[in-house]
Amino acid sequence: MRTPLRTVVVVAVAAVALLGIGAVFGLPTPAPRPVAAPVAPAPADRLAASIARAQDRLRELPRDHETWAALGLAYVEQARVTADPSLYPKAEGALRRSLDVRPAENATALIGLGALANARHEFAAARKYATDALRVNGYAADAYGVLADAQTQLGEPAAATAAIQKMLDLRPGLAAYARASYDLEQRGSVTEATDLMRRALEAAADPADIAFCRNQLGDLAWSTGDVAGATREYAAGMAANPSYLSLLRGRARVAAARGDLTAADIDAGAVASRTPTPDTLLEYATLLRLAGNTDEAARQLGLADAAHKLFVANGGRDDLTGAQLALARGDAAGAVRLAQAEWRRRPFADVADVLGWSLHTAGRDDSAVPLLRRAVAASPRNAVYAYHLGMTLLSIGDTAGARAALRQVRAINPYFSPVDGPTAARELSALEARP
Repeated sequence: MRTPLRTVVVVAVAAVALLGIGAVFGLPTPAPRPVAAPVAPAPADRLAASIARAQDRLRELPRDHETWAALGLAYVEQARVTADPSLYPKAEGALRRSLDVRPAENATALIGLGALANARHEFAAARKYATDALRVNGYAADAYGVLADAQTQLGEPAAATAAIQKMLDLRPGLAAYARASYDLEQRGSVTEATDLMRRALEAAADPADIAFCRNQLGDLAWSTGDVAGATREYAAGMAANPSYLSLLRGRARVAAARGDLTAADIDAGAVASRTPTPDTLLEYATLLRLAGNTDEAARQLGLADAAHKLFVANGGRDDLTGAQLALARGDAAGAVRLAQAEWRRRPFADVADVLGWSLHTAGRDDSAVPLLRRAVAASPRNAVYAYHLGMTLLSIGDTAGARAALRQVRAINPYFSPVDGPTAARELSALEARP
């Protein structure tokens, strides 16, 4: 049965059967806010058991190309779950071994290499691997998922839409609906995004899937400034599966919005210690600095730098995170240089926002405004984008434009940041007090 997209533009993810578990092709979140498409949790113990079974089988059947490919995919997923990019070379080795054994008609290995390329932020390579896989098997839903993720990050939304429609036609399910919901949210259709996640929740039976859906619903409520609704969803998710760390991440945002920095630090610290990615460490550093713990905040920023270097050392490329780290260190010129490099690779909305804000920070507001307007146009319900635009317009003396943008922030989510939210409110109050 065909599931039409109609006028909805969505981003795809695909779940593949992997030795008894579902491995989801996800992207590491490059920014210190939730902008990458969501992926369902994969239980680490079941994932490790699947890897062990694959290794045992390959010791007996070293020319089993399908198991080599499955092992490579499992390593990609394990890297995501554990926030350990040192697993990427293992993943690549297994996937290339699969191709060595069977160089032709091996769509599974090509899909795996595409998923790995997406994880490393090599999106052009991911697109090619997915396209090659589809030449082998035009009915591979997973290849369409890899393709859609790559096209989205490369700034090709129409191509991503076509890919996700194919994936939905071939295999609709939780992963596809979750990505559709995420994309609707990004494009301002929060009500429709929430409806999709409610439908997904109704069909969810596994505790991990329930927690995933509840977390997405919590994030959607949060994106509209509905703190009470977000609190309810995160609590329901914790009741279903307390080990799903994204729920703690959401709960930390809620605590900070309510002024409870102690609770926010506890939850954000737990997430950062168990999944030490640059974005979780940056979030934790921000909360620590806000609470006055500047020494520990500096230490966490150093750990974020180390995590980013580890990602790059294992084949990743992420100048966007490099730019955000430079901004956190006060290096505006470095942030501009890195964000410009990322923009040349992929004209994506989040890159436009970071590049525009870096240019503003460097005193280059005239160059910043077009990029920031582009980000807001692409994602009109993103309070961060609207805030950056409003503050930049204020800097160049466009009070009417700044007032409109900061009013948009207030309408979207006045709690979007424990640091920038109060600044937005204060500046808007001053603007509205003017005759």
